[in-house]
Amino acid sequence: MPVQSTLSGSVKAIDTQSDGKSFEQLRQECLQKGVLFEDPDFPATDSSLFFSQSVPVQIQWKRPTELCENPQFIVGGADRTDICQGQLGDCWLLAAIASLTLKKDALARVVPQDQSFDHRYAGIFHFQFWQHNRWLDVVVDDRLPSVRNKLIMLHSASNDEFWSALLEKAYAKMHGSYESLKGGSTMEAMEDFTGGVGEMYETKNAPTDLFSIMKKALDRGSMMGCSIDITSSAESEAKTSTGLVKGHAYSITGLEEVNYRGQKVQLIRIRNPWGQVEWNGPWSDNAREWNYVDAAEKTRILQNSTDDGEFWMEFEDFKRNYDKVEICNMTPDSLTDDTKRQWEVSMFEGNWIRGSTAGGCRNFIDTFWTNPQFKLQLEDADDDDDVCSVVIALMQKNRRKLRKEGLDLETIGFAVYEAPDDEDQQGKDFFRYHASKARSRTYINMREVSERFTLPPGKYLLVPTTFQPHHEADFLIRIFSEKRAGPAPPSPPEEETDEEKGLRRLFDQLAGSVRKTPASPPSKNQVDNTGMLEFQEFKVFWEKMKKWIMLFLSFDTDRSGKMSSYELRIALKAAGMQLNNKLLQLIGLRFADDSYDIDFDDYLTCIVRLENMFSTYKKIKFLILPGLVDQITLVSNRLF
Repeated sequence: MPVQSTLSGSVKAIDTQSDGKSFEQLRQECLQKGVLFEDPDFPATDSSLFFSQSVPVQIQWKRPTELCENPQFIVGGADRTDICQGQLGDCWLLAAIASLTLKKDALARVVPQDQSFDHRYAGIFHFQFWQHNRWLDVVVDDRLPSVRNKLIMLHSASNDEFWSALLEKAYAKMHGSYESLKGGSTMEAMEDFTGGVGEMYETKNAPTDLFSIMKKALDRGSMMGCSIDITSSAESEAKTSTGLVKGHAYSITGLEEVNYRGQKVQLIRIRNPWGQVEWNGPWSDNAREWNYVDAAEKTRILQNSTDDGEFWMEFEDFKRNYDKVEICNMTPDSLTDDTKRQWEVSMFEGNWIRGSTAGGCRNFIDTFWTNPQFKLQLEDADDDDDVCSVVIALMQKNRRKLRKEGLDLETIGFAVYEAPDDEDQQGKDFFRYHASKARSRTYINMREVSERFTLPPGKYLLVPTTFQPHHEADFLIRIFSEKRAGPAPPSPPEEETDEEKGLRRLFDQLAGSVRKTPASPPSKNQVDNTGMLEFQEFKVFWEKMKKWIMLFLSFDTDRSGKMSSYELRIALKAAGMQLNNKLLQLIGLRFADDSYDIDFDDYLTCIVRLENMFSTYKKIKFLILPGLVDQITLVSNRLF
């Protein structure tokens, strides 16, 4: 079932080694035994390099101690010169690592400082990455792929420095192999290094309030970068007459408004990671425009600027010269205490399951309504406006790791509707007659699709989808807002919906004067073992019945009153019931007709009995007795 949670506070990384041991435990074991660590989870073999091709050259896995006399983890601080691309098409990852070196607090989390080739060296290193709302601690041994004593993957310009090569290896391990890292976006890796949510803007088609968007993002500790597009590889890192470099990643470090000749001028501060080569146009370090700015303000903004690669320019000049802006918005646990303001973050998880919750986009109106639906409440307007600013990001999970199974990125998107006050799951007619209030600009086969919206306070329905129906994937939704945005609360008793009032009337008719109704069909919602249901128990059971009915209808698209027995496995899985093949075969024999179909009555009988079987099993599973299997078999026979 989809879940909702709020991200906040300091988050400890989860140990990921298959034996459950932490980096420190593994290192201590190796030191006690006097051996160097060899990672069984990511062995020094061809399978860790490639999954779809053979290794093209004779590769040897060597430790840094075998490649140079005095290996160092980090030499003189981590910087962009430590990042040289090897034989792998993962420049997107390298660009993100280069940006990471500019944000020292984030770097210190990704690259923990409690490791070196000197103190307590045991051939083991570890790194921390964010994945799907969790920080993971990934350990690796220091055997690196090499040819003729030279590293063939990511390496430092210095032959005795190895933090970047080991970081790439840990990232490859998390995704299954080095080959899994081929192709990607810089923002993808930046999110994995920070837990942030990414946005991308084209400056030539940017919203009119782009300066305000960027200023608010900077106030909340967001990382920002910009670049100038190239039309051919020959233009890569070509310098323009104004001192800007094409095809080059810049960092954005400040935004200000100044009084200039009686008018407000918007300025942006940009940093070239080279530490040199600066803009030489208006508002550059020694430009005459600064002579018309108040002296105190000039001193505060320029801060004794020198030829250090950082410079100011007017925001309109920025939009004319640069093509793309990338913003990585940080979650609260990634921010320092002195951040001016922080984002509020909500999170939902779910699945698209073929024949059940994988309804496809709105082009497929007959199945679109079966997609997961999340109710969202935007409660308070922004501080400086009467609308709510939200960033909605839909991410598909684990797709790099699944490449070796032939599964790549799905084409995904989402839509936002104004939510009615009645039932949680809207049917086909609702989407047939109601237009979306907001949606992703396009369906695209990227790991994450994110968009920024301004919406009035109120209740909304968020529908994430794949483009085509029946395509399966797991997903994560994150919602960043200036003010709290959470799931819509249930109606209090004095504000019961028409459906709830009707349900109470039905309960009263069935219960009569005893205020209870017989628990039939049997249900684990009957908690006091009286064989009768209170109204709240009846209401819980009714909600389950609704979900089971909706699940059946998602298969019975021709309204014949039947579903295929082959689809029952998916239906039961969507209902949270994972069964082995033997039990599924028995259920098919018991409930399917000669055409391998199951009608609604038998489907409902089956799912209710399974619900009770699971409940009964949970009650007796603590009995560690030789006859336990016989007891479970007896329960199964009684139910079926």
